[in-house]
Amino acid sequence: MPHQIAYKRLSRTDGHRKALLRNLATSFFKHEKIETTSTKAKEISKVVERLITTASRGDLHARRQIAEYITEPAVVKKLVEQIAPALKDRSGGYTRITKTRVRPGDAAELSVIELVR
Repeated sequence: MPHQIAYKRLSRTDGHRKALLRNLATSFFKHEKIETTSTKAKEISKVVERLITTASRGDLHARRQIAEYITEPAVVKKLVEQIAPALKDRSGGYTRITKTRVRPGDAAELSVIELVR
């Protein structure tokens, strides 16, 4: 029985899970709100909170660290120049997860994850 695992495996291999989280984080910052399954929303929340905290430093090193994870340069620019300064006064809790519905095809519980302004 696995104890104290820091993340969910999401029924994917390691590389596939990392790619999924990178793509979800990029889409989240691009649109500032996405709808996904509740489990993925909880996992992406951890990643997004860490990226916003890094972006709030605003220096070149922080920008390069974010660029390693986010796949689009325009989204990196938006995160560092628009999103992070707006949330700089908060000491965490940058995202809100709201359960919305159950998907008809597979009965997966869906949630909306959005930025708290």
